This record gives sequence, C-alpha cells and structure tokens, in this order.
Amino acid sequence: MGNIVQIDKKVLPWLLEGDVSIQYQVHRDLLGIENPELQKRIASEGWGAKFLSFRKPEGHWGRGFYQPKWISSHYSLLDLKYLNISPDVPEIKESILQIAHNHKSEDGGINPHRDHRGNPVSDMCINGMFLDYACYFRVDESELKSVVDCIIEHQMPDGGYNCRINRGGAVHSSLHTTISVLEGLWEYKKNGYTYRLDELEKIAAESREFILMHRLYKSDKTGEVIHKKFTMLSYPSRWFYDILRALAYFQDAGIAYDPRMQDALDVLLKKRRKDGTWPVQAKHAGKVHFDMEQTGHPSRWNTLRALRVLKHFEK
Repeated sequence: MGNIVQIDKKVLPWLLEGDVSIQYQVHRDLLGIENPELQKRIASEGWGAKFLSFRKPEGHWGRGFYQPKWISSHYSLLDLKYLNISPDVPEIKESILQIAHNHKSEDGGINPHRDHRGNPVSDMCINGMFLDYACYFRVDESELKSVVDCIIEHQMPDGGYNCRINRGGAVHSSLHTTISVLEGLWEYKKNGYTYRLDELEKIAAESREFILMHRLYKSDKTGEVIHKKFTMLSYPSRWFYDILRALAYFQDAGIAYDPRMQDALDVLLKKRRKDGTWPVQAKHAGKVHFDMEQTGHPSRWNTLRALRVLKHFEK
C-alpha cells in the first residue's frame, strides 16, 4: 500500500501536545516507546482524572449502570478503557463488579433493563462493550463466564450479532452490535482468558467475515452504502459503528489486510486534511461529562486512530 502512513512533520508534535492519554498511546503505537510513567499519570491528570472525579461515593457514574447516556457507569468505564488508564485503578474494578453482581439477567448476560422492563434477553451490544472494559481491567474470569455463555448463545446464523433480538427479534446481524462483540472478544483473548476460548475464536472469525462481506459499510446485495453515518468519523464511538471503528478493530486484533477493506481505507485516506489530521465529523447526541474534542475540528483521537490503522496495513 505504499507510503500512506507518512506523518506530516507538524502532526507528531501536535499529537504530543494533547492529553496525557494521547501522549502515552502516541509513544507506544507510533514511536514504539513503552512509557509506563505516562500511563500512570492518566489517573491523576487530564481526561482520566476528570472521568474519575465524576464517580460517586456509591461507586457509580450518572444514575447507575446505564443511565443517562453518556455519563452512566457503562459509558464512563468504556471511555476510561479507551484512555488506556492503568488497569490497576482499584475503584474502577469495584464499579465493574457492582455491575456484574447486580445486573445479570436470566440468560447470564448483563442487562440494565432486567428489573424495570422484565426483559430476560440481554442486549448483545451492551454485553460486548461490558466484556471489552471488564477484560481490560482484569476482572476475574469467574465473573465473565455467564456473559461468555450468553454471547455464544445469541450469535445469529449469518455470523454476527443484533441487539434487537431482545426487542421483537431480528433476522439479520447489525454492524453496530457485531463490532461491539468483536471488540469484547478480542480484549478477552488479549488478556489471557481461556473459558470457551476456542468457540469464541470461531465466532470472532465468522463475525469478521460478516463485516468483510459488507466491505465494512456496503450492502452485500447492491453494493450501495448502507448508511452515510458509517463513513463519518466519530469519537467516542459509544455503541455506533463506523469504518474507522471497524478498521481500528482489525488493526488492534492484528488481522491481515483483506481486499474487501480497501474501499473503507480509501474513504479514510480521503478524509485526511491538508495539514495531515483527521476531524471529528459526527457527535452522538446525549449528556456528557465533558467534551474531549469539538465536532468539525481536527481530532487527536481520530488522527491517532487513523495513523495506527494505516501503519498496520502498510506492512
């Protein structure tokens, strides 16, 4: 793929002027320098310290596990995971265990709607995201077994997942849900969990094939773009799918280049601005603790993520 990953000489210093979480990941992923001291600082300064400051004495954010978006415990924990804050922050693990102990449904999954809606079928988007941060923060495998069982049980015949199985059924997988599950399965494997791992590896391969079959954002039947928002770069992604989120998963999981990724890579390259940065193009409506970046402006998050992707697929 040539020299697509060349970094504009002004971009690297600009990235390194960002939050300490950005600095840490730039050193590690673009410069090849592991800097544990930078990672330790994430909990005590900048965005990491801000997120932690909103945690309530009861051990939750917002009004509890899932409300309101995006300041609930669930999305705050997901944000902290993607900051790459140290996995050893004890209060974070305490909050995750509260969720694991208080929000299990009859099917073994994590279910915020169990009590007040009486729906026993768990949302696979939520369970994929829960697995993502629970595994990053090294929650004991015993707490995750029923979640793994639930994820295995709810895979759809086309290889992916759809959260709408708990709201009247679904006949086709969703890119939104499938990427959330894939991210969780990768974090599970990466952190050394082994319960039913062989089955999860098979599921991950089938779910990746579902995404590749759609060339990451196109109808497998007509070749048309499924939804314009799939080509717009957002951060944080929340539960929403877009091509950069998919490419970032393939990069992080070490998946080799597949020609069916090329259309999405071409779109990503076209979004690079003349100054070598990528913008935030979309913001998902909802209450936030604070804005890390502004829509329409150059984004350190998306620039870092895009450069990681291009570095990986250059090989």
